Amino acid sequence: MSKHAMKTLTCLLTAAVIGLGIAGHAAAAAPAAPGQTLAQRGAYLARVGDCVACHSAPGKPAFAGGLPIDSGLGVLYSTNITPDKEHGIGKYTEQQFADAVRKGVRADGTHLYPAMPYTSYAKVSDEDIKALYAYFQTGVQASAYAPPESKMGFPFNQRWGMVFWNFFFADNKPFKPQPGWSPQVRNGAYLVEGLGHCSTCHTPRGFAINEKASNSGEAKFLAGGELNGWPVPSLRGLPRWDLAAIVDYLQTGRNKNSAVAGEMTAVVQHSTSQMTTADLNDIAAYLKALPPAPAREAAVKPQGREATVKKLSAAVDLTLGERLYLDNCSACHFVTGKGATRVFPELDGASVVNAENPTALLHVMLAGARTPSTDKAPSVLVMPGFGKRLSDGEAAALASFLRQGWGNTAAAVSEKDVAKVRARIDAK
Repeated sequence: MSKHAMKTLTCLLTAAVIGLGIAGHAAAAAPAAPGQTLAQRGAYLARVGDCVACHSAPGKPAFAGGLPIDSGLGVLYSTNITPDKEHGIGKYTEQQFADAVRKGVRADGTHLYPAMPYTSYAKVSDEDIKALYAYFQTGVQASAYAPPESKMGFPFNQRWGMVFWNFFFADNKPFKPQPGWSPQVRNGAYLVEGLGHCSTCHTPRGFAINEKASNSGEAKFLAGGELNGWPVPSLRGLPRWDLAAIVDYLQTGRNKNSAVAGEMTAVVQHSTSQMTTADLNDIAAYLKALPPAPAREAAVKPQGREATVKKLSAAVDLTLGERLYLDNCSACHFVTGKGATRVFPELDGASVVNAENPTALLHVMLAGARTPSTDKAPSVLVMPGFGKRLSDGEAAALASFLRQGWGNTAAAVSEKDVAKVRARIDAK
């Protein structure tokens, strides 16, 4: 094969489209609660799958689609999944609905792009598909809104070519529990691997934008990576968090160690905060049961917790980064870097601070962050952005201190790193 032909095939594979068929889905999720209708069960499952986040655009009806998604290969627009018979899925049979959800194939035979996480939804049981179908046909208000057509350039608009991507990379196997799992861990795994589609963000990807692992039995599954330039932490084992901290974070967007930021904010607001405590406990038990991913090798020697606290407390012979920390950060995060439980996140040991890629840290520093308002934590906590106060050089110095102070062991940040993140923020 010529170099040009190989490059063309790689491009086709990278666009990622069609899913292969599956059969024999074993039931795994809990049945409907007593007195709960099938459609009500489906409404809950739609929350677990966070369907509203992608299929609802600002100013448009819920589930009517039209949300633009920049794939890096062109702009995709989410589809209308209301029961409208012309622009939605009102004419879909249950089998056609199942094929769209689990195979990525619409009723007219058109293949969906895997921005729709059908590679994860392939693990959804027949019973849960039935409940989802009942909800979207009878529990959602029909909308005649017609979303814009997706705009993918050649060759990525050649959806037929994605058969090859699926052949090499798509895992169409139904959910399979690992030996020795308790019923609690099994249910947590089913929710995470399937409707929760957590691997979409938290599993590293290969050259063809393919997930490098597809189930809990593989060491790279949920082992972290990058998404749109942001570092995404590993969920395996979560050694710094206990079960209660995991549930707290998913239910409220904050816990004793951390607070949510970035894309996870919407996940908590629209999905995990709406889940039952029982299901969240099962998810926590499952994540804790996973063997932790290997720790990243330290990029630098840490300054040391005692040394950092002593120097900041004395406020003598400070570096620029240390001075900026005292002036801008210490009132909330304190000289210990420990913050305040459930209010100001820890900086000492935080994954966002120690990530090899500093993008997320710099984004929060420059643009700030807000926790979502949830039923169990209705108050919104705001981290102000310091982009207008700090120059690129100052932000780099502050970030470098954060990444090497206390017990943190990440590499220093350059002005160029800050300038790139600032440009992305300004572009939005």
